[in-house]
Amino acid sequence: MKKIVLTGAAGRLGSYLREPLTNIADELVSTDLADDIGTLYPGESYQKGDLASLDEMMRVLDGAEMVVHMGAYADEGPFDKLLGPNFIGAYNIWEAAYQNGLRRVVYASSIHAVGMYPKNQFIDTEVRHRPDTFYGLAKCFAEDLGSMYWDKRGLESVHMRILSCAQVNNARALGSWLSYDDLIQLTQRCIETPVTGFSVVYGVSDNDRAPVDNSKAGFLGFRPNDNAEQFAENVLAAEPNMDPQDPGHMCHGGPFASVELGNSGTAQMNIVDDSKKH
Repeated sequence: MKKIVLTGAAGRLGSYLREPLTNIADELVSTDLADDIGTLYPGESYQKGDLASLDEMMRVLDGAEMVVHMGAYADEGPFDKLLGPNFIGAYNIWEAAYQNGLRRVVYASSIHAVGMYPKNQFIDTEVRHRPDTFYGLAKCFAEDLGSMYWDKRGLESVHMRILSCAQVNNARALGSWLSYDDLIQLTQRCIETPVTGFSVVYGVSDNDRAPVDNSKAGFLGFRPNDNAEQFAENVLAAEPNMDPQDPGHMCHGGPFASVELGNSGTAQMNIVDDSKKH
């Protein structure tokens, strides 16, 4: 592949994708709002860009074959705070991709697009949207945007509904964990699969307690290798009893399902910033 663009390159998940993407493309253009992202890998360049600006996304995506769209405001917040980066930003990526003739958008969607489903429902990739927050609503918008651009304009997209890609330090993560290695494999499969049309796949490792069904996305060839069960004994010993009446414990969206709209969901989580250093 000649050129791939990675948005959200300064973020935690983006930091793990930069090097692998340089190995499957002649040129990787990383982009984010930061002034720089440190030492670049061979074949990687950096362009600062604002997702909320169509002109800037047109510039960044010029000449690319695909874009891996990881950029967003990565938490729940007031609608106005998410409007630019998450809603308008998604439109700008798809419109710039279409105008620049890209073949595919690989998008970091989220379990929060369907976060209000109870965890005792083993949901597949075709259930209707049930967002748990404005953040989840933005993921629904981008998924529907991708569907429309495929139907109307022939622009392919794969939507990776990531459950939780962070260290396993809570009971929910025993089912929802996506390891960084499995994230890399998933992203590569979404890029390398010859034909995808519009597709949805859950981003989750091969956990014994995984609460979602990826069988309808099997054609992507994503076969995760890691399993959170290795952490179960220590995590469950430290976890207090869970409340079956608390949506944060009972719904797929975890804490995002229980917070008031506009309030931070990540503030209720113990996410360790273990970004890959360069």
